[in-house]
Amino acid sequence: MGSTEAPQLKIVGVVASREVTAVLDRVEAAVDGKKVNVLQVDARVDMTQRAERNWRHLVDGKFGARARFVGLDIEAGANVDVVGDICAPAKALRTSLGRSPFDLVVCDRVLEHVKAPWLAAATVTDLLGPGGHLVVTVPWVQAHHAYPDDYWRMSFAAVMLLFESLEPVSLFYTGGAAGLDVAYRVSRGDRVEVSPAIGAVEQGLFQMVLDHDENRRLLEAQPGQRHPLSRAWLPTMFVNVVARKPAKVAKS
Repeated sequence: MGSTEAPQLKIVGVVASREVTAVLDRVEAAVDGKKVNVLQVDARVDMTQRAERNWRHLVDGKFGARARFVGLDIEAGANVDVVGDICAPAKALRTSLGRSPFDLVVCDRVLEHVKAPWLAAATVTDLLGPGGHLVVTVPWVQAHHAYPDDYWRMSFAAVMLLFESLEPVSLFYTGGAAGLDVAYRVSRGDRVEVSPAIGAVEQGLFQMVLDHDENRRLLEAQPGQRHPLSRAWLPTMFVNVVARKPAKVAKS
């Protein structure tokens, strides 16, 4: 007789770029040779963001002329095709974005800067077509960075709560250092895990606790001004969620 024990929660080391490739492969399978509509939210780039993932380039390399890529941002700039606010209703944005639903929407490090992420999530969900995929990357741990302001830190559970009508496909952690391609996927057997239990996984990914005297000595050795609450070490960790909008149920 086979074991009846439930699969254990596990964390698996993966390569971040391969996770992105897997997303594009899923989109390829979903469109089945048809044209592909892709939306990147907060698409504007500047010289300080050169190390960030170039989704337009990745989509072009995967789909070529079959892809229609739209970069949306609240300000005009490089990589921006449409100026608009993702917190606006989808109906209002479709005038500029087009009526065709999107097969892939990318929200890469944007929701932490949105005043009302629940409105943005509702708009993104509406813009996705049936069977369409969503990629969300948000900081779980990161220093304050105002573009134009910094409001939120989100866990896997928070992202899935915002997009509760979507089906989780993959959850994985990534770091923030330029060129760092290490990622960690969380799963239970072959199933994506979305539960409070995944919070315990983070304890094994990063932890540095110093007592008062050791922390004081460490800070004294650092150049520059330090405040009483300072810590000399802060990790940068992002949570990445890949989710899918359910396909329409066929009418009987």
